[in-house]
Amino acid sequence: VLGGSYAIGRYIAEKVNLGDGPLTYEKLTDGTVKKKLGELTFVTATDGNHGRGVAWTARRLGQKSVVYMPKGSTAERLKNIRELGADASITELNYDDAVRLAKEKGEKNGWIVVQDTSWEGYEKIPGWIMEGYTTMAYEAFKQLEDKKPTHIFLQAGVGAMSGAIAGFFADIYGDRERPLVIIVEPDKADCLFRTAKAGDGKLHPVKSDMDTIMAGLACGEPCPLGWEILKDHADYFISMPDWVAAEGMRVLGNPVGNDRKVISGESGAATMGFVAEILRKERYRPLKEKLGLDETSRILCFSTEGDTDKANYKQIVWDGKYPSF
Repeated sequence: VLGGSYAIGRYIAEKVNLGDGPLTYEKLTDGTVKKKLGELTFVTATDGNHGRGVAWTARRLGQKSVVYMPKGSTAERLKNIRELGADASITELNYDDAVRLAKEKGEKNGWIVVQDTSWEGYEKIPGWIMEGYTTMAYEAFKQLEDKKPTHIFLQAGVGAMSGAIAGFFADIYGDRERPLVIIVEPDKADCLFRTAKAGDGKLHPVKSDMDTIMAGLACGEPCPLGWEILKDHADYFISMPDWVAAEGMRVLGNPVGNDRKVISGESGAATMGFVAEILRKERYRPLKEKLGLDETSRILCFSTEGDTDKANYKQIVWDGKYPSF
């Protein structure tokens, strides 16, 4: 919700000229603001979480939302978005084509596109979305106090969230002193991995079916704004199979000792699954050494979703679906 809510707030503030002071909820919900704005419709494409955030924000601010979801989206995620008042539907398109549909519908109907990826001529709103994501980076930084992480693992779809977080920590610590940043993607939707591997200055999309349980990361085309940060401030890119994320869900949901339980969905648990695998299994020792991980490491991961598909969560955590290898 952090990206979409911040972007919508900034859009409204600019539209009605709320000034440069703190942009509070009270300001945004003031009756005079709605009177000046009239009725707006915000449109987006989503695998679930971003669209849910846009729908939630639009309802809280007395506006409308339209949400297009890619093929394969679960009925539960659709239901969650509709319950927030959105006109939401599952299309027969993949994520990237659903983004194009949202853009076309927005232009045709005069709706405001709130998309977490950028293209030529559309940079301001995705830039605001990325700024919104840095809220959780700032909260983590404050909670860590003087305990700087040595490694930050970030899951990526288009790369907007991961780019925002990587940029934040590079800014806070300076590029020379910042933690190592490792980007994790599903191997069926690893557009950033392919772009980094090619190293030719071009973006390399995934054009095949992106059939992965990590629905929030099933994106085939990198966000140019995100990539501009990641190419300078990310150190490694990982392409991994679905069972690694499933392992992360089980580890987070069944902690050792007094650690708090974390109920995390597939996309949110992707980094923890990767970290748990390479730290625990001897066959990954070369990779662990390559990443400089040892007993002195301080590792930071972000879980970006709960059990947004409860049926699948139970199948993975209770029934051992997608077992580890």
